Amino acid sequence: MTKINKSIAALTIGALGVVFGDIGTSPLYALQVVFGQQGQHLAVSQLNVYGIISLVIWSIILVVSIKFIGFIMRADNEGEGGIMALVSLVKSTNIRARYKWFFITIGLIGVALFYGDSAITPAISVLSAVEGLHVVAPSLGSFILPITLIVLIVLFWIQKYGTNILGKLFGPVMLLWFITIALGGGWQIWQHPGVLQTLSPLTAIDFFIAQPFSAFIAMTAVVLAITGAEALYADMGHFGRRPIAKAWFLVVFPALALCYMGQGALILHSPDVSSNLLVQLFPGAVQIPVVILATIATIVASQSVISGAFSLTKQAVQLGFLPKMLVKHTSDRAIGQVYVPLINSILFVSVILLVILFGSSDKLANAYGIAVSGTLAADTILFLVVLRTIWRRSKTELAVLAVIFLSVDLLFISSNLTKIFHGGLFPVIIGVFAFLIMSTWLKGGKIVDAERIQMEGPLQGFIDKIHAMKPAVKRVPGAAVFIGHHSTLAPLALHATVEEFHELPEKVVIVSVHLTTAAHVPKEERAVFEDLTFRDGISHVTLSYGFHDSINIPKALKAIRRLNGELDFNPDTATYIVSSNNVVYTKRRNLARWRKSIYGFMSKNAMSVSDYYKLPIERTEEMRISIKL
Repeated sequence: MTKINKSIAALTIGALGVVFGDIGTSPLYALQVVFGQQGQHLAVSQLNVYGIISLVIWSIILVVSIKFIGFIMRADNEGEGGIMALVSLVKSTNIRARYKWFFITIGLIGVALFYGDSAITPAISVLSAVEGLHVVAPSLGSFILPITLIVLIVLFWIQKYGTNILGKLFGPVMLLWFITIALGGGWQIWQHPGVLQTLSPLTAIDFFIAQPFSAFIAMTAVVLAITGAEALYADMGHFGRRPIAKAWFLVVFPALALCYMGQGALILHSPDVSSNLLVQLFPGAVQIPVVILATIATIVASQSVISGAFSLTKQAVQLGFLPKMLVKHTSDRAIGQVYVPLINSILFVSVILLVILFGSSDKLANAYGIAVSGTLAADTILFLVVLRTIWRRSKTELAVLAVIFLSVDLLFISSNLTKIFHGGLFPVIIGVFAFLIMSTWLKGGKIVDAERIQMEGPLQGFIDKIHAMKPAVKRVPGAAVFIGHHSTLAPLALHATVEEFHELPEKVVIVSVHLTTAAHVPKEERAVFEDLTFRDGISHVTLSYGFHDSINIPKALKAIRRLNGELDFNPDTATYIVSSNNVVYTKRRNLARWRKSIYGFMSKNAMSVSDYYKLPIERTEEMRISIKL
């Protein structure tokens, strides 16, 4: 085996653990919505059972195999995927501003719903696995909730330590999981081979024709079978499209198809089975090991979606959709492994509340579908925008794909709206709250930035003013780095230093950070030097970063100090001077008063500029500048 093939094999195994944890554990609860104790209680008949299983299989084929792997995963941003990558691609297009804002809003709605998904997945996954104890030993039923809470508490507690060590075990664990559920499903199919007819799409069509209303309601269960489809796209930057596709077609999809067909056979031929279908695929002698393996697999699934929320938050911060917050890198090798304490705390509280309030995976499943279907629809819409504006595909191709993909998405959304007052309101509330936060920060930020631009003025003009001052500005020994907000504007910290102290260090470097819509900016392209007239020891450099890059200004200055004589100073001994916003409310009607209060609160509690840019605390001076909102 060549080195390349070994690398692809390793990535494929790794993808099994990180990418497919969510969708791989869906068989634990998906069919419970229809046939479980809290489900719709459809009559157990061949038409109903086979029809729903066929809907599940063909929804997986259409949404995952065709839409995501076949189409959407080709729309990458320098190899990176996920809904935020699509938002950044749309943000970089040349379409009219109002249309661009409309599509970005759709993307932000999808991002907001993903946070709802991130809260529900750990709750429903771990709870559904531990509920298997009730099958093995009914007397242990009272311990299900406490055990679930303990597992979740430990899961969120270990986030701060990173998942580098555990991550090495995720792939083999999930490979064992997929082999196990495939064997369990295969055993039931061997006994009842008639269920194989669910592989035909005609079975699903016949079910829709014969019982349209039941089929429509059943879509609330079908959508649960494709939870985690977004993860295939979001984790593309870590593994690449090819290893993910190989893992899907060679392992994951066959295992899921066998498992769902096996569950269908079990329901039809053992109608008294109404809970924990997956555990009951197996003989009693192996059910305890299956429950243990299921619990471990759900921890993997939960870890994947939590890590996804961390990564998404980091991207949103660097694209300006969220205030600066603490992001810790938990691995020296994998830059994508991050930990966001604030998001971890919010998710932890949300997950614990979900488990306590709903109490069972059957009830919790009602809350799941809206978040999943909403995010999938947002992915589709943004992909279609990319298809037309960036790839320049024909209107005919656009129309065909829109009809196929959006009709399925809208079917999922409309069916799940029937659950809005049966738990479905919870992810909507989380989504509305997250969207409100992001849209307020974006809108308020535009107003504050406009005010700041007016106050800063042109950089070259301010340098000319410095040289014309009488008496002359005193130059003192040393070097100072002023952090700017725009390459052509004079930082307010520079204004304050000159006007208040009437002096400047001999070496002045103005650094502007440009956050691009690209995922990464190569280090050799990071610095752009600006020519300034009458420099006299004053220079300017723009540092560009992608939304997946780690920002560290002192480290970047060390790397480029030999590239330009004006920057040949020691960043370890320089003084760093930054300005931060002190928002002052006005009576102007540019933003609702309550939203001004939210923006002001976020601005006041956001991570400091010095911490965000990794500036040395002992040599950093931060000035708070009042800005009107």
